[in-house]
Amino acid sequence: MAREAGDLPFSGALRPHRGGLAGGEEYDGDHFADTTFGDADAGGCRFTECAFPSVTLDGGTLRKSRFSDVWLRDVRLVPADLAETGWLDATFPNCAAAGAQVSGSSLRRVVFHGCKLDSVNVRTAVLTDVAFEGCLLRDVDFGEARLVRTRFPGSRLTGAGFTGAVLEEADLRGADLSIAAGYDSLRGAVIDGVQLATIAPLLAKHMGIDVRDTGRRANRRSRTAP
Repeated sequence: MAREAGDLPFSGALRPHRGGLAGGEEYDGDHFADTTFGDADAGGCRFTECAFPSVTLDGGTLRKSRFSDVWLRDVRLVPADLAETGWLDATFPNCAAAGAQVSGSSLRRVVFHGCKLDSVNVRTAVLTDVAFEGCLLRDVDFGEARLVRTRFPGSRLTGAGFTGAVLEEADLRGADLSIAAGYDSLRGAVIDGVQLATIAPLLAKHMGIDVRDTGRRANRRSRTAP
């Protein structure tokens, strides 16, 4: 994973970006660095082989924009409208998002590494070959989203919602799971034995299974009975 913009395979083509963002523009090889875009109205843009180190999007919209071969390090989205955006071959090292809207978006071959996502709306999005590595996902809503070969190694999911989601070979192993809703949507996910033991009581409750401990005496009698 590239630590600096200079480590990127397209670093030689990067050029410093000057000015703000405008809707419907094409940005190819732009280097957005150490800047804040406040209330930007930049929907429908296309970003190709761009780098975004230490950039903050404070409000505003990039709705329906397309991102291909982009690198976003230490980016802050607080909040931002990224609904119906498209992401292909994107990397997010050490980013943070709070209240961001990513609903209806398409993410393919995207890596989030060491990120903090708080109350992010990912409803109806399609995530294919996406990885959340060592991330904190708090109250993230995956409702009605489609997660295909999506992985969460070393991540912590707190209050995540999966209501109506479709999981296809989604790998939850190695994640700390705390799911608020949508247990029935975990069909198609891969989990480990420790995770199963942790969520089993909640799964039973969701399915209406009444789990009752018969007590030590009853157990002792059943073991000694002929």
